[in-house]
Amino acid sequence: MQKLFYEVNTLDKKCYEKFHLSEDILMEHASLSMVSFIENNFKKQSSVLIVCGSGNNGADGIALARLLFGKYQVYLYTPYGVKSPMAQLQQQRANSIGIQTIEQPISCDIIVDCIFGTGLNKVLDEFSIKLIQKLNTFKGYKIACDIPSGINKEGQLLPVCFKANTTITMGALKSALYADNVKDSVGTIEVATLGVSLALYEGQSNIFLLDSSDMEIPYRLKNTAHKGDFGHLSVIVGEKKGAGILACDAAFNFGCSLVTAITHEYINLPYHIMQCHKLPTNTTAMALGMGLGNYESQEICQLLESPLPKVIDADLCYDEIVLTALQENTIITPHPKEFCALLKLCDIAKISVEELQNNRFKYALMFSAKYPKVVLYLKGANSIIAHEFRLYVNAYGTSVLSKGGSGDVLTGLMASLLAQGYTPLNAALSASLAHSLAARQYEGNNYSLTPQDLIRLIKTL
Repeated sequence: MQKLFYEVNTLDKKCYEKFHLSEDILMEHASLSMVSFIENNFKKQSSVLIVCGSGNNGADGIALARLLFGKYQVYLYTPYGVKSPMAQLQQQRANSIGIQTIEQPISCDIIVDCIFGTGLNKVLDEFSIKLIQKLNTFKGYKIACDIPSGINKEGQLLPVCFKANTTITMGALKSALYADNVKDSVGTIEVATLGVSLALYEGQSNIFLLDSSDMEIPYRLKNTAHKGDFGHLSVIVGEKKGAGILACDAAFNFGCSLVTAITHEYINLPYHIMQCHKLPTNTTAMALGMGLGNYESQEICQLLESPLPKVIDADLCYDEIVLTALQENTIITPHPKEFCALLKLCDIAKISVEELQNNRFKYALMFSAKYPKVVLYLKGANSIIAHEFRLYVNAYGTSVLSKGGSGDVLTGLMASLLAQGYTPLNAALSASLAHSLAARQYEGNNYSLTPQDLIRLIKTL
């Protein structure tokens, strides 16, 4: 996994003070990284429009224009003038080699956004909104310098942003690039090193980006293994029977040896799924919350108070009895609306879904601060896993998963790993990655995935 940072000004300062690197040197490395990307992906003499703001993000762009000049057709547009000392210095250097600015932006093969960067802290004015909207209409390949203009440090749109094909972010990965609201605007993300290696540049962080290599598949490594070695999951099946059955099937296909559906009435199940009215004594984990309409509150309380590892989903996020289960060995998996209800129940915040989506990292950390032993899995385009005041971001999510039943499969995957002895955090991390990476292997049209398709793909990871 990689570290994410809310801001990197303190990391830049370390470069000045500890490594004796000047602001000018860092800027030159930033611009050279953009040059390298352009030279590796576009033919010489391609046309390049570079749109610059008045500060240091604009200075990066002016330096880029100087470094490309003579090899590419460079058009430099500086509608805000140049104000920061570095921007003024870069402008002098550009002028000295004959670079002229243009009066209006023109469509080119490559459009580079160097307008605002991470320093944006207020709503865009009308001119900036219209400029960004115009740039977005151009057909050329779009590159954002550091962060697409119109996005602030929280990952909020103010109110529009440049829609990049690639974002080349400076120094280290920023958490704002992984907010749900900006997933369609950042494109592929690359990190530009600024004169020292990433290991030297980075500092401490409590936010991490998951890699596919962080997934731990429950492979069976011993030939002497038997079915008692791989756990017994009990899934509480309520009135929404389909959800429970999907969770059971997903769990069985992700390595759990024994899966029992706990029901109040007989239901048709696959032959490999057992059925019982009470929790079997050899149960090693359970999953509940998917449509519990047929269960009395007292029964649910008894289940929630059990010391068994458990995954809690859906319906229970709206019921105050869930508070009895917010303890060690618990994973809770709300979508945004459910999480808003949960935050209210926990007396943490009373907010709208819109407010949550604009501040997902903030509220996930607030929940984790109050319930550090619980593993929170906040669903979204970039799902967030919170535990002990650390956040883990899964950016592999895809709209292929925007179908009923996908979440029930995820619950089954997490519960399966819990039953097999994974810690709640490792179960959440590995199941989340398996869920997303399997969906990315789907070869049908992106609207056509079924839960059964997803389970089949899980089996081939």
